Amino acid sequence: MSFTPRALATLISVFDMNTAAAFYRDVLGFQVISASPEVDTKEGRFSHWMRLKRGGAELMLNTQFDSNERPGDRDPGRCAAHADTILYVACDDVDEAYRELTQRGLRAGPPQHAPYGPKQFECQDPDGYTLVFQEVPRT
Repeated sequence: MSFTPRALATLISVFDMNTAAAFYRDVLGFQVISASPEVDTKEGRFSHWMRLKRGGAELMLNTQFDSNERPGDRDPGRCAAHADTILYVACDDVDEAYRELTQRGLRAGPPQHAPYGPKQFECQDPDGYTLVFQEVPRT
């Protein structure tokens, strides 16, 4: 018998779940497929954890702070530390992805060919994570 993974999903920590969920759901078009129960806190009503999916892409969001412990502002150092995390999203047609997502409100420069070949564009989410949408031929 051998271990065969069925899927892999990234979990990222977010400062404000409602802001992060709105970005991934409303701008990028992901659907929330499961979430922890909502809680009422001084920061508002939200889930501490969510799993989202669009096509074959899956992502989990988790709050950085427990209820009633979130500071008033993001820590710039923590956001800067996200520079070493890049989420690549494989696309059949990166130009079409760019058109759809910018129509939904995404701010990103137009697709270009990377020095190593693939056509891609990138953006940042509200927490400073970089997402790269890259054209990848189906095999």
